[in-house]
Amino acid sequence: MQIYKRRDGDEQPYWPFGPFKVRLPFVHYRWETAEMLQALIMFVVSLAMIPLLEKYLGLPYDVALAYVVVCGIGFMLPALLGVPLVPGWITPGIPVVLLFLGNYEPGPAAIQALFALQFLVFVIFLFLGVTRLGSVLVRLIPNSMKGGIIIGAGIAALMGEISAGGRLANTPISLVLGSLICLYLMFSVSFKGLTERVPFARKIVNYGMVPGMLIAIFIGIAVGEYKMPDVKWGITAPAFGEMWNYLPFNVGFPGLDVFMLAVPTAVIAYVIAFGDIIVGQSLMQRADELRTDEKIDNNVDRIHLVTAIRNALHAFFAPYPGLAGPLWTAVAATMAERYKYGRKAMDSIYSGAGTFWITGFIALFLLPLVSFFQPVLPIALSLTLILTGYICLMVGFEQLNNNTERGIAGTMGVVLAVYGAGWGLAAGAALYILIERTHLLKFTSVKDQRRETTEAD
Repeated sequence: MQIYKRRDGDEQPYWPFGPFKVRLPFVHYRWETAEMLQALIMFVVSLAMIPLLEKYLGLPYDVALAYVVVCGIGFMLPALLGVPLVPGWITPGIPVVLLFLGNYEPGPAAIQALFALQFLVFVIFLFLGVTRLGSVLVRLIPNSMKGGIIIGAGIAALMGEISAGGRLANTPISLVLGSLICLYLMFSVSFKGLTERVPFARKIVNYGMVPGMLIAIFIGIAVGEYKMPDVKWGITAPAFGEMWNYLPFNVGFPGLDVFMLAVPTAVIAYVIAFGDIIVGQSLMQRADELRTDEKIDNNVDRIHLVTAIRNALHAFFAPYPGLAGPLWTAVAATMAERYKYGRKAMDSIYSGAGTFWITGFIALFLLPLVSFFQPVLPIALSLTLILTGYICLMVGFEQLNNNTERGIAGTMGVVLAVYGAGWGLAAGAALYILIERTHLLKFTSVKDQRRETTEAD
């Protein structure tokens, strides 16, 4: 139980601290058992960043684990500082970031490049959070280009998994079955109907990716696609001392040219992240309407500031291919679903989010869990990217209103996925000016003229 308790209809108790609202477990919110259990499995997604850190930055395993611990500290900050969203990576942007990093040799060059990218993301979030210009910037980006960015990220995510020599080709049984199970449980209309009739099915939905991930892991081990885990007892030993050798302070800071090359990717990362903020707002608004006992303060400026702090933490102490994003959509959605069942199910939205990532952070030091999941980390990463790809394509096309926008967005998405952020943005801008914004060139078709005349009448 917590020390400070909320009266029905009030906001969850907090300590004011500048633009932030500080909340501590057992002081301002209670511990949630369901979120704790979910986090003990879902924390493996955090570990799934380790293979990318090893491949693209050239980090040893123990140093990569130390990077993940720094990321875990960042994951705890939103609930601590007054943001109700469950934070994650800028997951749809990971393939775009990897395309950018692919231009640099693993080691100091790649670390410097990633520092430049993440520092720019920090600056964007900080500036837009302080000036409150975030929503203005996104409104300036045409609908077709926003769709193209999201679609491109989705294509890149799927391409990385299904390409020749990718993880799907190497471990087809576990990944195909795991992906199908996750997609069915999370997005199937028929299963949604089943949850309305069968209480047990509703409980399965509350755990999001967990059932599909566990099935994929056990199948992968059973058919020999992954090694049997060598479970060890004790506490993990992240190499914090050695980590210094792989930070910008030691390998050097990048030059201006690297910063300039990182700008397109940083802009795309922000646009994707802002889309996550919009999704988070929608989830919180729905939860706020269903639960009149708690007033949820989902301040966009605070979200920007906290996300800026997390990206700054990463840039200097653990440059991260996943970057720091405002929302982990799959977990936030399942958490919001459980939240709507009342205070007995989840006392506060902050108690759910806070319990989840505090548990996830503690789990990073539990050697039995970490050693169990170590051989199957690629499964967690692959399932995350496949689901991300599916969601990005679904959301990207949903945003488009006509065939012109779909054509521009689809073409831009393919160029972005194949050639990177800079060429993708350039292609999208060129197509938008030439095809969609015809009035800029003073060209209009006969159909357009007729339509304008009809609308005027």
